[in-house]
Amino acid sequence: MPVSVRLDKEKCRGCTNCVKNCPTEAIRVRFGLAAILKEECVDCGQCVRVCPYQAIRPAADRLDRKDGFKYTIALPPPALYAQFRNIDGADIVLSALLELGFDEVFEVAAAAEILSELTKREMAGEAFEKPVISSSCPAVIRLIRRRFQSLLPRVSVHIAPEELAAIIARERAVEKTGLKKEEIGVFFISSCPAKVTEAREPLGLDEPVIDGVLAMDEIYLKLLKVMPRTKKTSLRTAGAAGIGWAAAGGEAELLGDRVAVWCDGMENVIRLLEDVEDEKLPEIEYLELQACTEGCIGGCMAVENPFAARARLKKLKDRAGSEPGGINIEAAGGVWRARRISRGPDAILDADFGKAMEKLKRIEELKAQLPGLDCGSCGAPGCAAMAQDVVMGHADMSYCIFNVKARIKGDGAAGNEAYLPLPFRRAGKGG
Repeated sequence: MPVSVRLDKEKCRGCTNCVKNCPTEAIRVRFGLAAILKEECVDCGQCVRVCPYQAIRPAADRLDRKDGFKYTIALPPPALYAQFRNIDGADIVLSALLELGFDEVFEVAAAAEILSELTKREMAGEAFEKPVISSSCPAVIRLIRRRFQSLLPRVSVHIAPEELAAIIARERAVEKTGLKKEEIGVFFISSCPAKVTEAREPLGLDEPVIDGVLAMDEIYLKLLKVMPRTKKTSLRTAGAAGIGWAAAGGEAELLGDRVAVWCDGMENVIRLLEDVEDEKLPEIEYLELQACTEGCIGGCMAVENPFAARARLKKLKDRAGSEPGGINIEAAGGVWRARRISRGPDAILDADFGKAMEKLKRIEELKAQLPGLDCGSCGAPGCAAMAQDVVMGHADMSYCIFNVKARIKGDGAAGNEAYLPLPFRRAGKGG
């Protein structure tokens, strides 16, 4: 599975902040540089947040990519509105996007309203296995696909709001312009790298429905420049319900009397999923899980402090009123229930089950030989990860600083770089 976070080797200092903070243990430091294990990474963006040198950054599309299409549509999420101070509604943001050169805008919040209403109807009329897990956060879905595969049947089959928005917007543009689908470019503005990856290679869909993903922090700066000369027009189609999806809990609170729980932050999400897997939460009917603190307004490509953004979002919701937007719910057709999530790769250790069990046994043996302090000095997040790296051929036991200390003491070779742990040697020095 591809990832949308990239390492700038010129900026990386090998400090291990990313290693210590990655919730899925997907990063190592080798030869003084971080390395991202793509098979473990879920694009949650935590490494982007904690890197003090800005060496890890999300990879999104440039704005000029829209120049390759005859007609372009921007899909602004409600999280974008919460980045701006002193605005009285979404219209100024939507108008400014047209000023940037888009031919049309379609609010993701409007699609979110449709999904909320359809979800309520579905849960009221059908038997379902509790709890249903929201499919709106792709980082969470990738986490479940990798580490909680027994819960996959409980993941909602609904497509994400930005995907539904893209499908509806493209169909309307084809009818309006007479252009072919491929001549129309649909661009989503994202606050997190997980949605960049999802747009490029969507899980459970036959093909991508979004043509490009723009980084919210970059678009924010461009919008600030054009807003002073932008003439605000009435473009908003979403009400308070759709706007509320930008913050954690906004989706769950729309399910009426259903017992819905929301949770944000990857560590909290992992603990909650472990409880669900152990059947400790039988009363919960719906789970809204968000990888980012405070939800999409807390994405690593957002600009504003997520707690301040939540306060702004509340004001925007109050001004929008309680009435839903003007998008007909029937516009969703049948595409809203199009997602089917497959299992992730099972062969983490080896495709051969017998060999995988042998490797697992060897990992446990090596783990018992390590100090168990999870200090991270070896460049792995902990001793268990270090033992697995050794078995998989990505490291050896000499990487452990405690083994090195014993060798130095025994050989009297203090100061010789050959006895430094390999993760801390520079290429070409000491072997």
